[in-house]
Amino acid sequence: MSLQRKLALFAKINLNKASTPLEHLENLSRVFDREIFIKRDDISSLAMGGNKLRKLEFLIADALAKKAKVIVTAGAIQSNHVRQTAAVAAIYGLKCIALLENPIQSDESNFLHNGNKLLTELFGAECVMCAELTDPQAQMEELIKTLGLEDTYIVPVGGSNGLGALGYVQCAIEIAQQKPLEIEFDKVVVASGSAGTHAGLAIGLQELLPQSQVIGVTVSRFKQDQAPKVEKIQRELAELLAIVKTPQIELWDSYFEPMYGMPNQRALNAITLLARSEGILLDPVYTGKAMAGLLDYLANSEENTPVLFVHTGGSPALFAYPEVSKSID
Repeated sequence: MSLQRKLALFAKINLNKASTPLEHLENLSRVFDREIFIKRDDISSLAMGGNKLRKLEFLIADALAKKAKVIVTAGAIQSNHVRQTAAVAAIYGLKCIALLENPIQSDESNFLHNGNKLLTELFGAECVMCAELTDPQAQMEELIKTLGLEDTYIVPVGGSNGLGALGYVQCAIEIAQQKPLEIEFDKVVVASGSAGTHAGLAIGLQELLPQSQVIGVTVSRFKQDQAPKVEKIQRELAELLAIVKTPQIELWDSYFEPMYGMPNQRALNAITLLARSEGILLDPVYTGKAMAGLLDYLANSEENTPVLFVHTGGSPALFAYPEVSKSID
């Protein structure tokens, strides 16, 4: 049975009205004398776009099937995932409660109130702050008890579990269908955080484009801590899809420091470069750091094979970080 037919066995709502485009980065390709492509999940069709919508298509379908009335999720105060979850909940008349942390302990007004946080509240979510998300699943369960909530459905951080990661198996199908026939991607580079996007792409492309190596650029931890998260979701996916073999995990972990949610200079440089060469916006938490990893590889590699960058979105966060405006010369 094909991957497409297997995916059709799972309940899904339609949040992406069409496939997101796969584009050739002409100017960047000339700079590096190498064919560079981008999958534009940053312009998915709801709530200013981003990768979480693919996961939510399966997760919210499950919530609706289970007659949930309240969606509970968690993330950082500038979480793209929470913003998109709040929007989808609004569409389906579900109450959304978000448990949020301030991972970098910033007291900047824009960080606390603008960007994703502004949009999350605009979509009607109730935000509950906590000191730190040390065990999000347990903390969300405790919040449900504390608030006396009924008919709840917990959407995990980043929408990342086996069910949510099905969305990125769907993305892998799109990539295989959209890529030029004469092009074979050597590497497919994506930000790796809560791990569902990375795991879904790796499983999907293993089946469809086995010559393409999926590289996860870590945004919050070193590879020894990130790999088990990707492995766990890959196993869940393999079980759901009756796939025997899971792919080897490849991670680049030299680009996330000093910590999750805190910009670094290489990410800020990558944001500026892509904006000024291709008119495409990255963000300082995920895609800026992932692009910094790709640019470093391109600058130091002697290979000239085609590569693909999967843009997972996040541009609303540009308005929350003063470091972005300060970095513009």
